[in-house]
Amino acid sequence: MIRLRIKVVCWSRPALALTDTPRPNCPQCQGEGGHHHDYGDHNGEYAGTEWISCPCWDENRCRILLPLPHRPRWLRRRHTGRDPWAPGGYSNEPPF
Repeated sequence: MIRLRIKVVCWSRPALALTDTPRPNCPQCQGEGGHHHDYGDHNGEYAGTEWISCPCWDENRCRILLPLPHRPRWLRRRHTGRDPWAPGGYSNEPPF
């Protein structure tokens, strides 16, 4: 049985897609869609983590419904960690 949801994806460009979701009452993954598996190298040291998908979910099942337009360049903001409206950073002056 397919459990569908709408999701925003960003592959080559932003789009709305219809995707499959994991089975919420799956006894193997408890609705997570899989689990992480840590593995080691030939010396037994940690070498990384891989994702093992559960058979209750096909993470590659996705259909694009609607491509979303790119934001115009003048609407894009850079996040600098400062107040974007204060010229030199934060201000202790009242706004009036």
